[in-house]
Amino acid sequence: MSDTSDLAVPTGVTVPATATPSARRGKASEAPSERRPLTSRRSVRIVGGALLPVAILVAWQVLSTSGLFTVAQLPTPLMVVQAGFDLADRGLLGQYIGISTQRVLLGFAIGAGLGLLLGALVGLGKMWDIFFGATLGAVRAVPSLAWVPLLILWMKIGEESKITLVAIGAFFPVYTTVAAALRHVDRQLVEAGRAFDLKGVRLFTTIQLPAVLPSVISGLRLALAQAWLFLVAAELIAASMGLGWLLNDSANNGRTDRLFLAIVLLAMFGKLTDTLIGLFERWAVKRWT
Repeated sequence: MSDTSDLAVPTGVTVPATATPSARRGKASEAPSERRPLTSRRSVRIVGGALLPVAILVAWQVLSTSGLFTVAQLPTPLMVVQAGFDLADRGLLGQYIGISTQRVLLGFAIGAGLGLLLGALVGLGKMWDIFFGATLGAVRAVPSLAWVPLLILWMKIGEESKITLVAIGAFFPVYTTVAAALRHVDRQLVEAGRAFDLKGVRLFTTIQLPAVLPSVISGLRLALAQAWLFLVAAELIAASMGLGWLLNDSANNGRTDRLFLAIVLLAMFGKLTDTLIGLFERWAVKRWT
């Protein structure tokens, strides 16, 4: 049987190059170069991202059962899971997670909103930079724990003090990144926008915001991480519920299993909220770029 590539073409009939077997083989040889990189595939990203957590879990299990550490120093992963189920059965775990998440989201919304507003003012106006820049730069250097006694004195041990502390933590990353990014927007882009009669809010949303969008998203991610850090600082000292309080209470009572549970939950919910910012980034990029 002869190969189909050897079939004769009738005289006078023009065959498109793409229809010949050799051309099809040529296209097939070019296809791999047009494929997406291996690292961009969803399955590869999921498996690759899970490798390190699984390795840490295995190492944790090995170390906790090897005799190098006592159970009080390093409980097994199963003991930590059992501690979580115990708190869940008593109706406490959901309350701790809910109250901490509420504090973070409220504080983050307030702090990030103010950071965007003042960052835009300082980044776009030199007079605002002169007025706010030095003072806010000094306040930014104050450690988170230094705010706790002052906020308790002013607002008592209530939700207001904790949310305010979280808002302080979320404010400065957004303010700093937005202000710095707006100062370095390409002047030629701004002048081009003004040439098309864009001014004020229209100039900001059309030219300046798309130019600084990556910096804004980075600032929001840093702010969210800071919000969780400041939340723990607030709950360690002035709270009776929450994941930070669980962390402190477990350490004081020698419940290392619950202490590890609080750490794992803080890591998980920190990553979850960061993923939400990532989804917002995708939407924002499609909307403004």
